[in-house]
Amino acid sequence: MEEFNFEDKIRFVQDTQYVLGGKWKLPIIISIYHGNKRFNEILSSIPPITNRVLSKELRHLEENELIARKVYNDYPIKIEYLLTDYCHSITEVLQAMEKWGKQHREQIKKK
Repeated sequence: MEEFNFEDKIRFVQDTQYVLGGKWKLPIIISIYHGNKRFNEILSSIPPITNRVLSKELRHLEENELIARKVYNDYPIKIEYLLTDYCHSITEVLQAMEKWGKQHREQIKKK
């Protein structure tokens, strides 16, 4: 088993934060996962995200190979966003975050 030093571990976490961090990336992935494939569907499922921010975040997710943009040459042109196979590699991360978030919410409510 490969052993990593302290600095490597920090870099790995920073890489994860860069790709998945921020207010919108995970909600966008979750929205697409639940069937919202078109821009306006994603936009309306995540209030109060703006058009500009959604567009920027979709580009970032596409650059990091977590989503794919599919263009249909109909009239008018139809664009859908799909999760890539690679995106499913973050399932464990999302489940762990959901579990921790629920526990944290319950912990804070106790006070």
